[in-house]
Amino acid sequence: MTDTLTTERIASYYTGMGHSIDVIDDILAGNQVGRAETDEEKKGFVDRNVRHLEKMLTKDYWTSEDMTAVNAAITAGKEYIG
Repeated sequence: MTDTLTTERIASYYTGMGHSIDVIDDILAGNQVGRAETDEEKKGFVDRNVRHLEKMLTKDYWTSEDMTAVNAAITAGKEYIG
């Protein structure tokens, strides 16, 4: 089934993906994120955000959006999780 969405909705989803990238990047940089204090909690945050990005990549409504940072965050996040 093809999702029919407005360009504004697609842009908001793309922005949301950027937030997931930020979470992953912040944790990998050693910054405190939310309530993630232990390594296990940090890996949980990264895992949830990686899974979100992977799911979003499968959507069929993307057009010319640059997914370079998305793919890099997924790769880096998976390496961090182990």
